[in-house]
Amino acid sequence: MSWTERWIELAQQLRVDSIRSTTAAGSGHPTSSMSAADLMAVLLSDYLRYDFANPKAPTNDHLIFSKGHAAPLLYAVYKAAGAISDEEMMTLRKFGSRIEGHPVPTLPYVDVATGSLGQGLPIGVGVALAGKYLDKLPYRVWVVLGDSEMAEGSIWEAMELGGHYQLDNLVGILDMNRLGQRGETMLGWNGAAYAARARAFGWRAIEIDGHDVERINAAYAEAVKGSGQPTLIVAQTVKGKGFSEIENKDGWHGKALPPDMADRAIQELGGERHILVDVHRPEAGEPAIQGKGGPAKLPGYEVGVAVATRSAYGDALKALGAARPDVVGLDGEVSNSTYSEYFAKAYPERFFEQYIAEQQLVGAAVGLQVRGYKPFASTFAAFFARAYDFIRMAAISRANIKLSGSHAGVSIGEDGPSQMALEDLAMMRAVNGSTVLYPSDANQTARLVEAMADRPGIVYLRTTREKTPVLYSADESFAIGGSRVVRQSENDRVTVVAAGITLHESLKAYDQLKGEGINVRVIDLYSVKPVDVVTLRAAAAVTDGRIVTVEDHWIEGGVGDAVLEAFAGDAQTPASQPLPRITKLAVREMPGSGKPSELLDAAGISASHIVSAVRALLG
Repeated sequence: MSWTERWIELAQQLRVDSIRSTTAAGSGHPTSSMSAADLMAVLLSDYLRYDFANPKAPTNDHLIFSKGHAAPLLYAVYKAAGAISDEEMMTLRKFGSRIEGHPVPTLPYVDVATGSLGQGLPIGVGVALAGKYLDKLPYRVWVVLGDSEMAEGSIWEAMELGGHYQLDNLVGILDMNRLGQRGETMLGWNGAAYAARARAFGWRAIEIDGHDVERINAAYAEAVKGSGQPTLIVAQTVKGKGFSEIENKDGWHGKALPPDMADRAIQELGGERHILVDVHRPEAGEPAIQGKGGPAKLPGYEVGVAVATRSAYGDALKALGAARPDVVGLDGEVSNSTYSEYFAKAYPERFFEQYIAEQQLVGAAVGLQVRGYKPFASTFAAFFARAYDFIRMAAISRANIKLSGSHAGVSIGEDGPSQMALEDLAMMRAVNGSTVLYPSDANQTARLVEAMADRPGIVYLRTTREKTPVLYSADESFAIGGSRVVRQSENDRVTVVAAGITLHESLKAYDQLKGEGINVRVIDLYSVKPVDVVTLRAAAAVTDGRIVTVEDHWIEGGVGDAVLEAFAGDAQTPASQPLPRITKLAVREMPGSGKPSELLDAAGISASHIVSAVRALLG
């Protein structure tokens, strides 16, 4: 049998298996899988370098299905490689199966979760950055793209950054099958338009017939030649290829074939096959950057000196970079405001500017962590909202990424509400498994940045633009999940809970109230998630359930709601005491421009408003 015949036979197997698994599941995307089968048959047989017995081998290629709905094809590829059995492949979409409706890293061969379109290529850029500039290993990143997702802006952010960084280890494979979910895509089969756009972003573009295995082979052979450019293979394909009843017909997106129809399709495709491919193993090699290093020599700040926590973040990240060669910095062209520039200047070989492309910023971070790096990505906190779907999907990927958002709240002042993050705590708290930190002074910030490095999941640090007095000595420690009682007595009557800028307002209120003979307990809730349930409940018990929360954030989803949740029970941990009386001070009306002190007062979260809230609770 010739190579051409083998490729064709394997492609037919991939189509048949995509039909079999989706029909057994009663749902899925067989037609989107069938169009790309020839492309995957040639890739698996001749170009993919992967040791399926050792999926963590550093020199393995990376195959990312950006069109995650074509998961049945990916699982058929894994079966053909001998990585999963036919029996497991047939558990597609069954409860408890690793073979889920879209790819997730419960399978060790899947790097990241996909299915929210437009994410595979940005993540692939991150993996390719690691390969070319950090690992310095010859692995390639193959990203299978759907033509519908080419309308996503994140794809073009990735195209731009891929070209900018000359990622010739990155190959995009565009399955241009013309039909989307509800009809024809924007460009249909206009491959020349896709190719022209790719070339405009600095990519090499190759247009082919995606069912001509010889042409596919030639395109891959050209793509793997070093050229200083990433490659986009624009493959014209037919949706539902191989079964005449549905080929190139609208209305079959995301529909499994009923059993009688599936039988006819399998017969037309030549029946079931169980071809096993001896996938080429990669050459041995180790990453250029290895090891965790030692403890960081963190910066220290004198108590009482005014330092912005965003500046302390930059100092701490630089210190962490000296101790940890696996720490990598990224920024969205605001590094002179987030102060990640300190890291960038000290370790330019480990810093990747992502410009004003926040989806790509988070996507690159997810890609870098695939290769074991500790990416710290920073921008204005408000702008992470643009990338929220990437953050949400990063949690599904079980990704370990560190995000730092500066310029939070009305306290940024004159720039006005477009720059004020007022929903970021709620946004980040809602992410599964996330950690949300909001330091109040520079020394605390430095300790928390160090703790972020090895904290699993998505870790978000909220920093403040304004300089604030240092409260804690440099040798104090701050555990994630903890809090700090900064003012207390045996006669405390109200608990005030704050974080960041409003902690300093709370301390001003404490001094005023103390002068009036009213003792209050002040808690620095620097860990907003997980929240310190023990300390909050203990304080409520002492102060007869009287609590004031104050935050530079919208009323919904921030510090106040985190405190409320600390008193709520669930099936595992019933509420142990009556619900306290909580007054929530937060931003309730749209702010404008002004001085920070004016805006804090106008929002009702300044010291005078805290004093009034305490008095009201006391009647």
